[in-house]
Amino acid sequence: MTDLTALPFNSHAEFEAQLRDCLGRARSTLQLFDPDFSVFPLGSSETDAALRHFLAGGGAIQIAMHDSAHIERHYPRFLRLLREFNHKIEARATPRSLHHLTDSFCIADGMHIVRRFHSDHMRGEASFDLPKATELSQERFAGIWIEAVSTLHPTTTGL
Repeated sequence: MTDLTALPFNSHAEFEAQLRDCLGRARSTLQLFDPDFSVFPLGSSETDAALRHFLAGGGAIQIAMHDSAHIERHYPRFLRLLREFNHKIEARATPRSLHHLTDSFCIADGMHIVRRFHSDHMRGEASFDLPKATELSQERFAGIWIEAVSTLHPTTTGL
């Protein structure tokens, strides 16, 4: 995916800036994958406002992860968003057989992507208004999604 249209980043601040841009461009779908979302700013008021605006405008979120513990412990705003928009947000956890996957990405509308090459590092790239740049990650996400099971239920009973 490295080409002239890719915007490289190497720091947490640059990653967050690119992610904010990606979220701001989203209109209908967001597909997110990360092993635990510990570096995603899902708990920030700015991200909460952006996601609320996106969801209120008719958007839908699919979020896949290996482990939801970090979200459950550290992102009460995201959990509140999940309760309020549970019909527009679906969260799934991967089976152990997929825990070797270590990339991390956010795809908006199949046109915009922010991708970290490895979840342990901040190095990555962003591409906007370039559907071709999202194709590989979309295929990966589709495979992950099929294998993953529901998690992060809006209520303690999962209803």
